[in-house]
Amino acid sequence: MKDIDVGDAMEQSSALTEVVSIKGIIQDQHPVDFYALGVAGCIDRLAAPLRLNGVKVHWHTPHHGIEISSSAAALLYHVAQETFSNTLNYANASELTVRLNAVYHGIQLTITDDGSGFEIHAAPSGRRHGFGLLLMSIAVHDAGGTVDIDSAVGRGTSVRVTLPLD
Repeated sequence: MKDIDVGDAMEQSSALTEVVSIKGIIQDQHPVDFYALGVAGCIDRLAAPLRLNGVKVHWHTPHHGIEISSSAAALLYHVAQETFSNTLNYANASELTVRLNAVYHGIQLTITDDGSGFEIHAAPSGRRHGFGLLLMSIAVHDAGGTVDIDSAVGRGTSVRVTLPLD
């Protein structure tokens, strides 16, 4: 598996001014263009606020040549947006790894950080805490996909989403 830094292929200065964190949510100020940048390039743009905060972002993208529908690409993008926002706001991570893999009849996005982690089965606390992951899971399941979130306090967090391509 080849380790690719998608960010090196993009203009970092452009992404730094166009992708921002507003009230804790990472947002791209320009329309998402999956055709021009590809799914990985669009997701990598979302990592700009993490990089600004000193998080090293690693990429593994051995999925070359696989066509991803616009609806699947958009869903993967929004999963990354939610996961990156959580990493930025809560994880205290120094490294984050993004994997975009072809799997049997599907595409899989895995985002793993080395942050503080959380207790998955603990009741959410705070006004908006926990709803992003819940809504993300509902959207993925509605699309026929699966979500696996693995985390523990002091051990970091891994979010894996698999979507069918058929």
